[in-house]
Amino acid sequence: MSLDLITLGRRIRHFRTERGMTLEALSAATNAAPSQLSLVENGRREPRVSLLGEIATALDVTVPDLLSDAPPSRRAALEIELDRAQRGPLFSRLGLPTVKPSQKLPVPVLENLVGLHRELARRASEAIATPEEARRANTQLRLEMQARDNAMPHIEEVGEELARRAGYTVGALTHRTVARMAELLGFQLLHVDDLPRSTRTVTDLENGRIYLPPASIPGGHGLRSLALQAIAHRVLGHERPASYADFLRQRLEISYFAASCLIPRSTAVAWLEDRKQARDLAVEDFRDAFGVTHEAASQRFTNLATAHLGIRLHFLRVGDDGALYRGYENDGVPLPADVTGAIEGQPVCRRWAARSAFARRDRATEFYQYTDTPAGTYWCSTQTGTTTAGEFSITVGVPFGDARWFRGRETTLRQTSTCPDEVCCHRPPSELSTRWEDASWPSARMHQHVLSALPAGPFPGVESTEVFDFLEKHAPRG
Repeated sequence: MSLDLITLGRRIRHFRTERGMTLEALSAATNAAPSQLSLVENGRREPRVSLLGEIATALDVTVPDLLSDAPPSRRAALEIELDRAQRGPLFSRLGLPTVKPSQKLPVPVLENLVGLHRELARRASEAIATPEEARRANTQLRLEMQARDNAMPHIEEVGEELARRAGYTVGALTHRTVARMAELLGFQLLHVDDLPRSTRTVTDLENGRIYLPPASIPGGHGLRSLALQAIAHRVLGHERPASYADFLRQRLEISYFAASCLIPRSTAVAWLEDRKQARDLAVEDFRDAFGVTHEAASQRFTNLATAHLGIRLHFLRVGDDGALYRGYENDGVPLPADVTGAIEGQPVCRRWAARSAFARRDRATEFYQYTDTPAGTYWCSTQTGTTTAGEFSITVGVPFGDARWFRGRETTLRQTSTCPDEVCCHRPPSELSTRWEDASWPSARMHQHVLSALPAGPFPGVESTEVFDFLEKHAPRG
């Protein structure tokens, strides 16, 4: 068993002083040197089991009494917290002398010091949540999902089981079924028009309420998905995120849960297998069969294609400025990345289908294209859309050999990309450079997110004051 030496030491000191016993008296009763007992009480030495028994006997308590992980008093709790803070790397970097939390230190002083250390830790935690840290955490999460073929079977099972309990059988998951799923967990779905601007949903844990907007949020967050994501936090047992990495992981898991409910695995796999056998796989049909957005259908396809259809693939969401906003691959396609391995914000090759699709006039159906790359030839299906932030494209692609399973494989459109070689599409031809390099001065559009620090707090970007005011306003009155 791993002992909490600091708490153990404080409990020994508490019982000793409670009985009016000095270190010398305890030393005489246990045949241990006072200096050794002092080290034990200060959490700097682990006592032998035999010595622990002797100390318990001398203090007229049991060994479990000494080993309890609960501080024996409010003062002891403060002393333990101060001791731990001063032993941590954050304090050691300051180069300041430590303050011994002795019995002579008044409780108000202890509270003051502990409060200062808490604030120091909070500010350090906020400082960690930089854009660089977020990109690192997001990259790590993407690589983890790549290693598991973007599949989370345990969440699949939980999501489908709850949907079945609520009455789901086949086809699209209805709003009524989603409401029933919430009821099974003791929650009521309520639509309000005054949600805090920094939130998508708010859950009142005390009164069993999940507050939703009255209509879908632009960008594809349908009401069913929003409700399911709020439910997911409860089903998956999430605690308050301790870091930005925790926050991102929770966002991934609740999105996955929502997808596994909206497009249950057993029904979806049977549907996809039939279409594969007919060599007529199409994301647009998959989308329509379950009543979700094209992006949701595409991402859900990545969860199921490798594990159940034996198809490796890639997924891209690209803005009309050519920047990659979201991506996944396990088929070797060379996604653009910076030196840290992050792909978000990187420019996608102009010759990829994800960008070629913006040039066509007919955008009602999917756009198909083969692309020769240094890693091989890929077939891609792309659908474009529009939000208040501008146009975007959603792409699902596979290696050339797997195109035979998809509708649109007969396309004759083909491009060649040599990216990441800058000559491909990022470096202008030499004749144009010579002509315009010294004769041009463009005024660049500023991307505001470049200057934005990551929002702080346990739920990044959420203004707690707004949320608490909202909950107080809507809480039922007894």
